[in-house]
Parts: sequence; C-alpha cells; structure tokens
Amino acid sequence: MKKLFQQYYLNLFLTDRLFTALGLCVVLFLLKFFFAWLGDIPEIATGVLLIFFLIDVFILYRVSEGVDAKRFTSKRLSNGDENPVQIEIKNRYGFGVNVRVIDEVPFQFQLRDKDFRLHIKPAEIKSIHYNLRPTKRGEYNFGFIRAYISSPLGLISRRYNFDGAKTLPVYPSFINLGQYELMAVSHHLTAFGIKKIRKVGHSSEFDQIKNYVGGDDIRTINWKATARKGGLMVNTYTDERSQNIYCIIDKSRVMKMPFEGLSLLDYAINASVALAKVAMLKEDKAGLITVSENIGAVVPADRKSAQLGNIMNVLYKEKTRYLESNLEALYAAVRSVVKQRGLLVFFTNFESLSALQRQLPYLKRISKYHLLVVVFFENTELKALSSDPAKDVEGIYHKTIAEKFMYEKKLMVKELNAHGILAILTPPQKLTVNVINQYLALKAQQRI
Repeated sequence: MKKLFQQYYLNLFLTDRLFTALGLCVVLFLLKFFFAWLGDIPEIATGVLLIFFLIDVFILYRVSEGVDAKRFTSKRLSNGDENPVQIEIKNRYGFGVNVRVIDEVPFQFQLRDKDFRLHIKPAEIKSIHYNLRPTKRGEYNFGFIRAYISSPLGLISRRYNFDGAKTLPVYPSFINLGQYELMAVSHHLTAFGIKKIRKVGHSSEFDQIKNYVGGDDIRTINWKATARKGGLMVNTYTDERSQNIYCIIDKSRVMKMPFEGLSLLDYAINASVALAKVAMLKEDKAGLITVSENIGAVVPADRKSAQLGNIMNVLYKEKTRYLESNLEALYAAVRSVVKQRGLLVFFTNFESLSALQRQLPYLKRISKYHLLVVVFFENTELKALSSDPAKDVEGIYHKTIAEKFMYEKKLMVKELNAHGILAILTPPQKLTVNVINQYLALKAQQRI
C-alpha cells in the first residue's frame, strides 16, 4: 500500500494548464450569479474537466515504465576543463510526450539551471548534452535524474526518478594531455604556444654506425669504420634519455590564491601532469614530491606505462595547507630520494623579496646537486591595476604599490639567476606551456 501511494500520489503533479482550466470554471460559476442564461454550463465545464483529468491520469499511469533515462559520463572528470555529460531518454508511451528533465549535479557546481524541456515522439530516443567544469579536485556525487512527463492533454505530469547516483573522481587536467603529447613529437609546436628550440650540436649518446647519405653531417664521419668498410660511414646519435625529471609542488598557504576558479595549487598540479607526460614521451623518468610543513607524497621517478596514473592518483586529493613550506625537510627528501643528478621543477609562489630570501639558502643547497627550476606566478590583478590610468590620489597610490610588487617579482627572478637557479615567472593560464617550453629548451641544450 505504501509503495502504491508513493508510486501514484507522490509522483503526481498538477500543471499550470489544469489550474488555468479550474480558474475558468470558477469564473463561470461567478458569472452565473449575474447571467442566468448560463444555466448548467459551469457544472458541465467542471464535469468535462474532471473527465479529462481522469483520462490524463489513466493514460500516464497505465504504463508502469513509460520512459527510461540514463546518464553517460566519463569514469573521471578533468579539473578545470569542460567535461561532457549526456542524458539519453526513451519514450515507451504510444503517444508523444512533453518532458521536463532535472539532473541533480554534484553540489560543488552550485548549479540550479540543469533543467531541460523537450518533446519526444512515440518510441523515439533523444539525448541531452551539456558540460560541467569542476574547479576542485576530489569526489563528486551525482544524484537522481528526475523526469516530469506530460501527455498531450497536459493537465498533470508524472514524475519518474531514475537512480543516477554515481561518484566520480575529479583528477588533475587530463583532457589536453593528447595535445601536449603532440607537442612532444611534433615539429609544428608554435600552434600550441611551444617555441621552436634550436639544438646546440648533437647529443653525446651514441646510437649506431650507418652508411653516409647526402645531407649527413660530415663531422660525424667514422674514419676507422670507413677504412674497414671501404665506403663512407657516419656515427648517429640520439637524444640523451632516462634523465630524472621531478615535479616538486608546494602545498602551503601561498598556493591557495584563486585565479579563474582554480587555485594556484590546481594550476601547478595540471602543469605537473602535463610535464610528466611529455617527459616520459621523451623517454625520461618522471617523479613527484609534494611539500608543505612536512614532506607529503613521494613518487620515485620512473617511465613505466602506469607511472602517469600513479602520479594522478596521488594528486587528485591533494589540498593546500595553512603553514609555510619546510624547505629544509625538502632538501633532506631530495638528497635521499633523487640519487643522481636530474631536473627539479619546483612550483611555488613568492609575493615579496623577503619571502624568497628566507627560502633561498635551501634552494641554493638543492641546486648544487641538481638542475633546479623555480616556477612562481605573476599577480595578474596587480598587473591589470598597474596598467589602468590613475584618476585620483588614491588611484596613484594603488598603482604605485602595484608597480612596486611587480618590480619585486622581477627582482626575484634576477636573484635566483644570480645563484645559478633557473626561474620562470608566469601568469597561471600560461603555466603549462611555459614549463614545457623550459623543459624542451633544457633538453635541446643538453643541460639535463
């Protein structure tokens, strides 16, 4: 009995068309007091409306499963990217129906407008497509798919609740990894913002000896092999491989600053995943270290096929902390984990020169053993403020302070370079491209 009550009563909703018809009946009853010639018309109209109401209930409820709906998504969502979602609805009634679909998206999106209206013919299947852009990593819970079905009469609507409950993890941005994979092997990289790097000389890693063909560098002729073979033979070389590339991500409070919905930590994580992908395509080993007041996750460098998945599984739940980073602990971790010289890309942020100088002694000690690249961020709001013309004295003051902070950022780059530490000062939206540019440049210059 309870199930029957829930099936019929709780899922039955009156429509605006029914209330309009009832209002007209009420008006007819009122007019009957002034116009006797109306006679039994109000009662007849009300009776007809009641008959149509019962007919509408019957035709909607005579089929137990009149429609079917399913949600299709990927197994995981990509943070900061547009992720496609599809809802497929099939009409099993013998007549066309009007459908209102409400999809219960995860609360993190704070969306109340995923409300779709469509008309579906008998036995027809229609699809609804929309995109979701998460801005935080973690687990997202989808709820029900609620479909409100109305017949051509349109006096009532029947609600169907389809259990679309699903928990999806939101991983660091992976949708564009295919694009960065192209960057690593393509000769036409400028279309993606990747600079074309001129190689200095050739790599010192020997590959093979082959017959000379027109266009080969005559400096690579192997004279001993030429004498034995009786024809010109040349040495060929390949890029040096199996270098250790570690992304070090600062999780302290300086990485909590938001930009276009994502925190600086999210931008650093997305760039780390892309750099790891490109490094492994270049046959280098990719690893990961996270640090805040203590050392967090450590993924030793490797180039096996599952390495990128291991890195993403570690990163998708990482969150910013509220204390300052312990670079002394980072130095100890680097010395114990990274056994041979490699490239360390440290994603952090400095808002003042004094903040950099506090951490500089530890950065210098790390750079003695490894090629260290420190990546920190431009404050784009300050840049916009400094470029706007000042309209009053207060505006002049704000502009002067903004220019002072921007100048300090440039001083930080010079300070790091003066101690043999490479630095990248970048806007958040250009972080991934700038980091990959730097890696490819160092690779071409044979500095790693």
